[in-house]
Amino acid sequence: MKMRAAVLEQFGEPLVVQEVDLAEPKQGEVLVKLHACGVCHTDLYTASGADPTGYAPCVLGHEGAGVVEAVGPGVESVVKGDHVVTLFAPECGECLHCRSGRTNRCLAIRDMQGDGYLPDGTTRLSRDGAELRHFMGTSTFAEYTVMPEIALAKIDKAAPLDGASIFACGLSTGLGAAIYTADVQQGSSVAVFGCGLVGLGAIAGARIAGASRIFAVDLAAGRLEMARHHGATDLIDPSKLPEGEDAVTAIKALTDGFGADYTFEATGNVGVMRQAVESAREAWGLATMIGVAGKGETLDIVPRFLITGRRVTGSSFGGVRGRTQVPLLIDRWLRGDVDVQALLSHRITLDEVNTGFDLMHHQDGIRTIIGFD
Repeated sequence: MKMRAAVLEQFGEPLVVQEVDLAEPKQGEVLVKLHACGVCHTDLYTASGADPTGYAPCVLGHEGAGVVEAVGPGVESVVKGDHVVTLFAPECGECLHCRSGRTNRCLAIRDMQGDGYLPDGTTRLSRDGAELRHFMGTSTFAEYTVMPEIALAKIDKAAPLDGASIFACGLSTGLGAAIYTADVQQGSSVAVFGCGLVGLGAIAGARIAGASRIFAVDLAAGRLEMARHHGATDLIDPSKLPEGEDAVTAIKALTDGFGADYTFEATGNVGVMRQAVESAREAWGLATMIGVAGKGETLDIVPRFLITGRRVTGSSFGGVRGRTQVPLLIDRWLRGDVDVQALLSHRITLDEVNTGFDLMHHQDGIRTIIGFD
């Protein structure tokens, strides 16, 4: 079939919206008509050429939601008409990692997915007879996508698809980091560094988990106010602190000198990551790294902060098991636990996809949504 898609032709250049070909789904695959897609920092990171694992040409996009149009042979978990969220982090339920119950890092299709192919080592995307590679196994900057069944989460049809799309990456990553990875406990104190979509998700997740105090750290007044809306009790703008003070000293001052029980870093800045470690409470503080650092960057930690009891962990997609737990997070939204619509700051068409990147460059809004309806 013919469809329109945003193609990354060359790193560092604007995406080109053009007509491409999409083949029918094969064994274990599903054709999805996309209705909405978020413009995520990971897409921009790859398009810029900064991602050492990136490749071109390919169809970008990974934060999508839509309706099943057709299924290939062997597909059992979804049927035509089901509403789904696309998953760059699949859940096969059968590999060692899935069966362990200890991680969401499914092994089933990782190698092929990382190289831009579907599980059988081929693509369903092409242009003028030449293959186009998939991105993160999803390629949702397009009117349709073909994906493995194990990389789709079936969701309640009551959930608006524009809001559901951000559960495909950013919002689930933040919510899950607090609820699943860190397992924030009721009555605890939490500090979140960075109040973009992922950080706001962590704040909402900490509130849902019952944290008594939530410190939001950001340089943008608008994002700090959004953090308050989603559950932050204390707002910290490091640029407005007295000379010689930083977010670490501010958080310690607000916690009787001890630091927060849980800290989350959602900026990708290694200097901020270090602050997240240093502002975690001695003896049991847990610092969770969510942000993606630049190529070749390293995190320096003074060993004293670890041998006195602090722990550091990472979180991939918030530890969320996509097919099992994304629907549960969306159910929380439908129950009123998360104000998703407040996070959808801009709405654009596929032809305006590069505008979505520009808005991200200028930190304008929280999440830009491409609509296909």
